[in-house]
Amino acid sequence: MKNTALSETHEALGAKMVPFAGYNMPVQYEGVNIEHETVRNAVGVFDVSHMGEFLIEGEHALELIQKVSSNDASKLTIGKAQYSCLPNDDDGIVDDLIIYKIKAERYLLVVNASNIEKDWNWISSKNDFGATMRNLSEDYSLLAIQGPKAIEAMQSITSHDLSVIKFYNFVVGDFAGIEHVIISATGYTGSGGFEIYCKNSEVKQIWDKVLEAGEDFGIKPIGLAARDTLRLEMGYCLYGNDIDDTTSPIEAGLGWITKFTKGFTNSEALKAEKERGPERKLIAFELDERGIPRHGYDIVDGSGKTIGVVTSGTMSPSLGKGIGLGYVPPVFTDVNSKINIQIRKKAVPATVVKLPFYKG
Repeated sequence: MKNTALSETHEALGAKMVPFAGYNMPVQYEGVNIEHETVRNAVGVFDVSHMGEFLIEGEHALELIQKVSSNDASKLTIGKAQYSCLPNDDDGIVDDLIIYKIKAERYLLVVNASNIEKDWNWISSKNDFGATMRNLSEDYSLLAIQGPKAIEAMQSITSHDLSVIKFYNFVVGDFAGIEHVIISATGYTGSGGFEIYCKNSEVKQIWDKVLEAGEDFGIKPIGLAARDTLRLEMGYCLYGNDIDDTTSPIEAGLGWITKFTKGFTNSEALKAEKERGPERKLIAFELDERGIPRHGYDIVDGSGKTIGVVTSGTMSPSLGKGIGLGYVPPVFTDVNSKINIQIRKKAVPATVVKLPFYKG
């Protein structure tokens, strides 16, 4: 079990620690609902240093990225980031990721913790361009400062005007007394804020100063359980649940990051799937009655026939009702379609809804 540079800090704060993607991570401090509401209404800070970071650089860096990723990275300019995925050869997804353009021939790829080795091997296998690749995952930490008060709370510890950093843009500069930190207007919560990339040796100082600067704004440390309820209320896909090696980006509603203006791994097959329409699609649903949908529960029709499976589900702290994502045939995907979630022996009625669940 690996530790982040802050594992001892979380333990000292009384966090409940659990194994996650091979790391010892804080799942909660005070409780999921309290932490969830803190991020929705004020500001919270997550340690997500388990995420992976790859640096790809050189004159052929973009060619490699274009080959392995579904989105069009040629649209990136310095200081911009892009959500994308790595298609495999079998209509599935190796991983989803964020691509940052740091300099003219330098890109940072941020991947999921559970897929670091798999992603590295996959991208390396496609690198017949001679692009330079470096795996920085063991050396860098990542904090997510999320919530509507994030800008106001953090402005005192940086010389950069945080209010002008647009969504999916970033700057490299000073933060909490440390130089050359990536301050990125990205996140996984839908409530605004920043993600801070720094060296392991710097993260404790940044963590302490973030909590100090945010004290008057109600900042609290937040665990991975609330991170999951927050992302699900926005309908953001979680790798291993909603997308994996067997789900295509077309099925998963990720056509918006799948650009056929260029060629990439398995692009011809995915283009054909888009044109004919997928055999199943990822939907969002709300339960019409009390209940909590969970990953792996069957989705059934009115006659009790299994038509799909729940990939993510929870009791929404913001909505006070059961919500979830799952795959079903296209005939059941229209908004307001009626389906049922098999929760133990009861088929609980549910309605297909438009994302996000949380409207803000």
